[in-house]
Amino acid sequence: MRKTGENFRTIWQKPDDPEIIQIIDQRRLPHEYVVHDLNTWQDGAEAISEMLVRGAPLIGATASWSLYLAALQSRGHADRMAFINDAADALGKTRPTAVNLRWALDRVRRILPSADDKNLVPLLQKEARDICDEDVEISRGIGLHGLRLIEGIAAEKPGQPVNVLTHCNAGSLATINYGTATAPIYFAHAKGIDVHVWVDETRPRNQGSQLTAWELAENGVPHTLIVDNAGGHLMQHGLVDICITGTDRTTRTGDVANKIGTYLKALAANDNGIPFYVALPSTTIDWSISDGLREIPIEERNPDEVNMIYGRSEDGLCSVNTIASDTRISNFAFDVTPARYITGLITEYGICDASEQGLTSLFPDQAGHKK
Repeated sequence: MRKTGENFRTIWQKPDDPEIIQIIDQRRLPHEYVVHDLNTWQDGAEAISEMLVRGAPLIGATASWSLYLAALQSRGHADRMAFINDAADALGKTRPTAVNLRWALDRVRRILPSADDKNLVPLLQKEARDICDEDVEISRGIGLHGLRLIEGIAAEKPGQPVNVLTHCNAGSLATINYGTATAPIYFAHAKGIDVHVWVDETRPRNQGSQLTAWELAENGVPHTLIVDNAGGHLMQHGLVDICITGTDRTTRTGDVANKIGTYLKALAANDNGIPFYVALPSTTIDWSISDGLREIPIEERNPDEVNMIYGRSEDGLCSVNTIASDTRISNFAFDVTPARYITGLITEYGICDASEQGLTSLFPDQAGHKK
């Protein structure tokens, strides 16, 4: 099932063998749709670190299913809990920026003391399923609240498309279903609103061109691919009505860490008076930190992601080198957009200001709980 909807999932148990977890190998898109099997927790760790799965919510879900696989692998071990905790420690080191990874691992760890040999596997299976099902509802909530923004713009320009600019992939492929930044777009499209999406290619992994454009095409949503740095030009010429991005980690004060280049889009939007929203699942809020620039760890990835380009040639799928061999490469995967450049945060509970006051108005249980 490729089309976003009730039956779409990015991670699931193999129908004829529930001890195998299946994912879409996102490295192969858009040229090949390949289902990849995870048989061990180590397979799950590799899928996260090598970006077979991407997006903070899906990374967290993959981690939870990996601990289910660890529970299966622990059968016969003298200390099953130690085996699973060791797996959780290793999984926690795979991607440092996305907070959902730590959140999902901590959530599963909290239920381990209530487990015994008989119920360990079904308990972890249920927890992984619950995390996935809850994420679908989170995306649905973001979609319904964000839809109001698109409806408002459509009402102001009847007969014209609403032009949304997004960055990286914050679509259904980054979550379990619907996506974060794309959820309002899918809901608007389903409602018959004329919506058009400007899709950043998003170097170096090209998640925009290889993932976002692919899934928008699968869902019949009008879109146009642009190079990474074209967004500012489009904004200057009145071709963007609203920017919506996702997030991998957000501070309690509203600073947002997202794919590298998000900060530049926010600056361009601010300069041109264009609303800049972040679609924010509550699971990506790190309530323990307040200063994104100083406290959010920024992952620096393999230089090969920059000097190698993956695609299809006449001879088939391949990667080619585009950089001189003696060139030094820096590959920061994320940047931080300060809250002052964000118009609002779209959460499953509503839309709020990008501030501690705004977030705690939607999540009052977090008020006064700074670490």
